[in-house]
Amino acid sequence: MNKNKKNKKAWVVAVDMGYGHQRAVYPLRKIAYKNQIINANNYPGIPKKDVKIWKQSQNFYNFISKFKHVPIVGNFAFDVFDKFQSISNFYPKRDLSKQNFQLKSTVSLIKKGWGKHFVETLKKENIPLITSFFVPAYMAEIHGFENDIYLLICDADISRAWAPPEPLLSKIKYLAPNYRVVERLKLYGVAEKNIYLTGFPLPLENLGDQNLTTLKKDFCKRIVNLDPNHKHINKYKESISKELNEKTFPCSHQKPISLTFAVGGVGAQRQLGITIAKSLSNKIKNRKIKLNLIAGVHNDVNRFFKENLKKIGLNSQIGKNIDIVFADKKNDYFKNFNLTLRKTDILWTKPSELSFYVALGIPIIISPPIGSQEKFNKKWLTIIGAGIPQENPKYAKEWLFDWLEGGVFVEAAISGYFEAAKYGTFNIEKVVFGQPEKIKKEKEYLQY
Repeated sequence: MNKNKKNKKAWVVAVDMGYGHQRAVYPLRKIAYKNQIINANNYPGIPKKDVKIWKQSQNFYNFISKFKHVPIVGNFAFDVFDKFQSISNFYPKRDLSKQNFQLKSTVSLIKKGWGKHFVETLKKENIPLITSFFVPAYMAEIHGFENDIYLLICDADISRAWAPPEPLLSKIKYLAPNYRVVERLKLYGVAEKNIYLTGFPLPLENLGDQNLTTLKKDFCKRIVNLDPNHKHINKYKESISKELNEKTFPCSHQKPISLTFAVGGVGAQRQLGITIAKSLSNKIKNRKIKLNLIAGVHNDVNRFFKENLKKIGLNSQIGKNIDIVFADKKNDYFKNFNLTLRKTDILWTKPSELSFYVALGIPIIISPPIGSQEKFNKKWLTIIGAGIPQENPKYAKEWLFDWLEGGVFVEAAISGYFEAAKYGTFNIEKVVFGQPEKIKKEKEYLQY
């Protein structure tokens, strides 16, 4: 037996840009070499010339993401930038293997030596590589990494840059979160034998074991909390009881409703969190709803929330009916966020990689997408019925509770749980360590 398959260890690689790529591999840390996830853009010993290239692209993206919110010119500037990473229409189905500018420029830099030191570092151990960003995958292939290379897709659809320059000649294997990504990769020219439909990796804190023990308990409480009078869930009682193996379903529920608002990686939508808090102010004070504001690892966002909650008269609610989730380090943040999700009834966020978290049975209120891939994530969420685009946040105190009473959220929670993939974390381990035939087949994987 191959040593790496027996020991079940792999290089697990992300990039330190926002949250998406690191959040995607966080659930895989137990199979990571020395249980450590490597960031290709800031690992120990990285050459200064490589750091410079990484920072140039990261700084520009962070700037343009924040600049998007500048009136009039912001949207125009971002749309121009987004053209370079846009996703072509899926229909009519056709050959989409022609390289785009983003792919050509990336590969050109790698061939000039970008990432060679990084790959030489990985070569010290003969174990496979799993990465959540296409750049480290291309670095590995171009600079002669000999073991298997797995590229984990973080969105419901992807641009041409995610497939290699010569797809049929590449050895990169793909871990796809849904059926659309599988079909998209084929249009880009990737060999079918190199594509695995695994589902997106979800955190073990929220799943529990391979029987999804933790998830099922949390889901049972959540849907009853979203429908305390059982007006809507009774029609699903038989199928839910069978799935959860709960003879006493509906199970007990907690009050008040818990709403979690998550700011993106660059903190660009922080003002939306305060708008939500202001609208729900009386509901919060009267314990009709609990609000979790996710500041992530940005202390400026943490301070912004505290200062503005004070301005709108909610300072006394912090630590009571308002919690601000903040940590200095991303791994600590991911852990705290995942634990917060266990008690969350509704998640309000832009359609980032968190879109796949509807599989936990958490309905999503979709805030405006940033970038082409998030527009496709929004489409995926609405098609499977697990996400609902936000109404005017200023009036959340009205429409949010109308939706709650009307069963919108409990229906979305049930759709997400039953339609989205839940076993990605376990499926990826099976694929990487030589047991792809044991992938857990699920109902959805959305064939749209």
